[in-house]
Amino acid sequence: MPFARLAEATTPTAHLGLGLAAVGRPGYLNLDRERDLPAERSVQAMRRRAHDLLDAAYAQGVRYVDTARSYGRAEEFLADWLRERPDVTDVVVGSKWGYTYTADWATEAERHEVKDHALATYERQRAETDALLGDRLDLYQIHSLTPDSPALTDKDLHARLAEAAAGGLTVGFSTSGPAQADTIRAALAVTVDGEPLFRTVQSTYNALETSAGPALREAHEAGLTVLVKEAMANGRLADPHAPAALKAVAEETTLGCDAVALALVLRQPWAGVVLSGAATVGQLGSNLHAAAVDLDDDQVALLTSLAEEPAAYWERRGGMPWH
Repeated sequence: MPFARLAEATTPTAHLGLGLAAVGRPGYLNLDRERDLPAERSVQAMRRRAHDLLDAAYAQGVRYVDTARSYGRAEEFLADWLRERPDVTDVVVGSKWGYTYTADWATEAERHEVKDHALATYERQRAETDALLGDRLDLYQIHSLTPDSPALTDKDLHARLAEAAAGGLTVGFSTSGPAQADTIRAALAVTVDGEPLFRTVQSTYNALETSAGPALREAHEAGLTVLVKEAMANGRLADPHAPAALKAVAEETTLGCDAVALALVLRQPWAGVVLSGAATVGQLGSNLHAAAVDLDDDQVALLTSLAEEPAAYWERRGGMPWH
C-alpha cells in the first residue's frame, strides 16, 4: 500500500502535511486572502506560489501533499512540481474526487464547485487525475461525504474503488458538515467481499469543532489512517482572529496561535497527518512550529473550552465569503 510509506518518514514534521486548497485557485473561503496572495492571481502567479510552498514544505520535512480535482489547478501545479524535481521520490500524494471546479478561475462566482458522488463522476475525474499525476498518486478519496451521500450505498462504485485498491491505490474518504461522526461510522461499515473498503479518513477537527473526535478514534482503532483538515478553522484560529484563550496560550509558548492550534490536534493519539493550509511560505514555517509545541494540562483544558456546537460552527463556515 503506497500510502503506508508515510509511516517510514522520520522527520520532525512527518505528521504535518501540506494542503493545496488555498493556492490552486484564485478564490477560497479562508480569511485574509487579500493580504496573503498577490493582487493579480493569474495562473502563473498561483503556480509560483504553490511551487514555493511545496519547495519550503519539502525542505522542512513535510512528506504528504493533499489536493483535489475541485482545487482549481492544484493537481496540475503539483504535477508540474513533481516533474521538475525527479529526485523527489518520497513525497506521498493524496487527491480527492467528487466535486467539480466551476468558477472558471474567477474570485467571485455563483458556484465555485459542484458536488456529485456518482460512479460516472468517479470515472471521469479518476481519468483526469491520472492524466496529471499518473503513478505518483498514492491516495484517492471521496470528497466530503455526508450521511446522505449515495457513495455510501452505491455497490457498483464500491466495486470500482475496490478494483483501484487491488491495483495498489489507497482508497479513502473525507467528511464535512455537522454530522461528520455519523458519516465516519457509516463509511467504516462499507465492505466489499467482506473486507473494509476505506483505509483513510480525512475530517475537519480543530479547537472550535471537535465533534468528530470519538468517531476518528474509532476509525484509527479500526486501522484507518486519520488525516485532519481545516485545523485552523479557515483562519479563525490565526492572528488576528484567534480567540483570547488561544492568544493567551500562544503567548505562554512564545509561538504563534497557528502553531498552538495545530499542536492541539497533533497531540490527539489518533491523528496521523494534520494538514497545513498555508498560503504563504511564512505561514507554513509558523505552522510547522507545531511539532515543537508541548502543551500542559491547563493549556489543553483552556483550549478545549473553545469548542462550539457543530451546527453553529458549520453554519458560520457556510456563510464565509470566498475571497
